[in-house]
Amino acid sequence: MAVAPKAVRQSPLKVDPETDRLISQGAHFLGLTKKDLVAEAVRVYLEQRREDLRAGMVDALQVLDGSLKSDVMLLTGLTAEEIDAVGGIDE
Repeated sequence: MAVAPKAVRQSPLKVDPETDRLISQGAHFLGLTKKDLVAEAVRVYLEQRREDLRAGMVDALQVLDGSLKSDVMLLTGLTAEEIDAVGGIDE
């Protein structure tokens, strides 16, 4: 018996009225659906911001070194120096 592919859940995207108007007009004049316009726009935007995206991922990975201090830093937003200033963490 063949297994049916799992349906992908789609999420609604909530935008302000002005942005919705721009999406609607852009989609209409480009002959696209609103969904296709938004998908293409996001792909293009992220491609243009690839270096910023990469830098953000590198920064996030540097925080996650597996130590208790890195977990606390990620959860609280404190720097290592701020944690040390209030007594530090015994690992």
